[in-house]
Amino acid sequence: MLSKNNKRKTDQIQIISVEQLVPKNHILRKIDKYIDFNFIYELVEDKYSLDNGRPSIDPVVLIKILFIEYLFNIKSMRQTIKEIEVNIAYRWFLGLDFYDKVPHFTTFSQNYRRRFKDTNIFEEIFQNILSQAMNKGFVDEKIQFVDSTHVKAHANRHKNKKEEIKKVTKAYQEELDKEIEEDRKEHGKKPLKEKNEKEETKEITVSTTDPESGLFHKGEHKEVFAYCVETSVDKNGWILGHKTFPGNLHDSTTLLPFYEEKLKKLKPEKIVMDAGYKHQP
Repeated sequence: MLSKNNKRKTDQIQIISVEQLVPKNHILRKIDKYIDFNFIYELVEDKYSLDNGRPSIDPVVLIKILFIEYLFNIKSMRQTIKEIEVNIAYRWFLGLDFYDKVPHFTTFSQNYRRRFKDTNIFEEIFQNILSQAMNKGFVDEKIQFVDSTHVKAHANRHKNKKEEIKKVTKAYQEELDKEIEEDRKEHGKKPLKEKNEKEETKEITVSTTDPESGLFHKGEHKEVFAYCVETSVDKNGWILGHKTFPGNLHDSTTLLPFYEEKLKKLKPEKIVMDAGYKHQP
């Protein structure tokens, strides 16, 4: 039998809560269950006035908005706010009811510029959540999978200058030379001739828009200014560490400082990498 929906039903007043409308197995319910975001208040306390001024947007809400943007691959903060306005699960995650006003899309950028810029607050949030996951047994840091991703910088390729820089010796070269000398001594061999310590230089192209990036070129791709992001994950997909380098550095160069700063403290038993980390000749 042919049926038609009565559109007038959407105008009816119904008694229902936001809580009832969010599916029990929604990913945001799982995140909210296992991650305690209240630590953020203590992190940002010194960046707010405690006894005067207008009431601020809840800082936990600001950070959770970022989670929504990245978790659901929303392309901009403007679009994220539009999605929150109509998505009940997003409202529930932020602690907003049907009538609460969603923050304007510029609110986060203004807070970032005035309060969070040039701080390590986002790294502290990352580390705290990772620690919570570890304490709950979700993370296995014994075997780590490391890879790098190149991220294009917002820098005009044609706005650049040439710079002469000193060639940097591989971080492990001094240690390697020492081991070689000890081995030769044990086997009764003469020490190697001292190397010519003449300083070597090379010319590089530096962006005048974003000097911290590096000129990256691979295969048939166009040359672009970019960053190299080293990332380590466990077998369950948890990110254990990340570090950003200029895009013109080879993986074999960035691996050791990444390991020393981010991974060594986790005491991995095995690190898995692809052939891109093979020493560059």
